[in-house]
Amino acid sequence: MTMKQLPEAVIKVLEGSFVSEFATVSGAGVPIDTPTLCFATDDLSAVGVATGLSYPAKAERARRNAKVGLLIEGQPGEPVVSIRGIAAVRDSDLQANAIRYLSETGWEMVGAQAGVGWDKAREAVWYFSRIIIDIAPERVLWWDNADAMDQPPHVWNGSISPDFRSDPAPAGKGSPAPKWPQRTWQEIAADAIARSSPGHLTLLDADGWPLPIRATSVERVDEGFRLVVPKGAPWAARSGTATLTFQGVETFVGEAVDEGETILLNVERALPQNPLTVDPAQVLNPAEDTRAKLFSRLEEETQRRGQPIPVLPQQPPARTRLAQARFDRQMAFELAKGE
Repeated sequence: MTMKQLPEAVIKVLEGSFVSEFATVSGAGVPIDTPTLCFATDDLSAVGVATGLSYPAKAERARRNAKVGLLIEGQPGEPVVSIRGIAAVRDSDLQANAIRYLSETGWEMVGAQAGVGWDKAREAVWYFSRIIIDIAPERVLWWDNADAMDQPPHVWNGSISPDFRSDPAPAGKGSPAPKWPQRTWQEIAADAIARSSPGHLTLLDADGWPLPIRATSVERVDEGFRLVVPKGAPWAARSGTATLTFQGVETFVGEAVDEGETILLNVERALPQNPLTVDPAQVLNPAEDTRAKLFSRLEEETQRRGQPIPVLPQQPPARTRLAQARFDRQMAFELAKGE
């Protein structure tokens, strides 16, 4: 059973989208949403996402708790798709992962952000050395478009093979995360509001799946944030431990309280801000200190797995069929916006 059984409009979103809200659950039970490039498999049996070996936290969470959530939002007027999935972490062949990631996502977007060509981009092994997480759908929920999200979603139930599981965990203790500069959550919140970027709230549903949903409005208040969320959001309760993220740049952890028409997020803390997220130009061209920290962690994590650091080819690999379709669709969308 694959997602090819879904309506054509939903398949178009799954096959043609570059970015998802990807949510995992921490050891403390906190649902954490990290916006991530996504790539559906050719047969639509799964959706892949990835994280750098130099910042493996979300892969570690997915290996520990395989219940993950995806939110894939189509272009205006298209379906909004929420997936309850089971994660399988792939890190037994890091060289193959690097090639797969390049084939599925290309490098052009991050290259443009950093202002570099492939000759320079291929040096960024801290970025292209990837852990891939394949996500098989346990249940797919969708709304026909964003305006329909005050209504209950459509539902499709999948089935997952018992053989769908993560690669064996590497030996030894994981490398510690770098100590990035940290500010107060109030200072970070001011940045989030000033950027006017969309906010996504993530709560656990009744079965323990972390499901992100875009808030229709976000207001900064003394306690944290007051949100309006679509009435069709797929949670049994609109309260509990939650996170609110603004494109992954600013992420806040707190307790959501259902106020009826709104949800109040009482913020406890903000998550540390990775410099690559704050400044996308640093993904391929980081500051010297950032580069050193990322490369040190990359060396530790490859050694744990008994594998060499991947070697990137002289020329980037060809895009897959769906990668080319995603690229063409994005270019058409950007062209239409400019007309």
